Amino acid sequence: QTPANYEKASLYPVDPAIREKLLSVQIECVFNWATRDGWPMGVVMSCLWHDGRMWLTTGAQRHRISAIRRDPRCSVVVTSTGTPLGPGKTVTIKGRCVVHEDSETKNWFYPTFARHMNPDPVGSEEFRKRLDSPLRVIVEVIPEKFITYDAMKMFQHTQGTLDESALGEPMSSDTDRLA
Repeated sequence: QTPANYEKASLYPVDPAIREKLLSVQIECVFNWATRDGWPMGVVMSCLWHDGRMWLTTGAQRHRISAIRRDPRCSVVVTSTGTPLGPGKTVTIKGRCVVHEDSETKNWFYPTFARHMNPDPVGSEEFRKRLDSPLRVIVEVIPEKFITYDAMKMFQHTQGTLDESALGEPMSSDTDRLA
């Protein structure tokens, strides 16, 4: 049965394996936090999905670092645009941040992040060297909830070609909550 309207986007989740692939291949996200007076803010940042966490890096002097030190709640939005998965898939991560400044984290993160952003060994090494600067911090986003959407599923559903087993549950505030 095709949908009567497009209001129940939660019926079209990104499958967990596709979500993992999307997070693993994407190099860019929108990182969101709240200012001291409660205003939501977001910026486009380069990112690395590693061991079930989203990792970002920026200068310690940035306002977003002060904000997440004050209130670690954040969200990260990733789309499939520009990836081999094609357009139409989105993943939003609701989570909490940890700001890292220790050598142990920097020692694994910088080379891994540099290779993710630039697979060319020479370019990757040059990028890694530039990353290792005195004011740079690493932000780890620990997911608490995923909100996903797959536009292709909606399209297939409206065409009557979607296997009903691919549908998600109708809208719930706890959809895809992590344990």
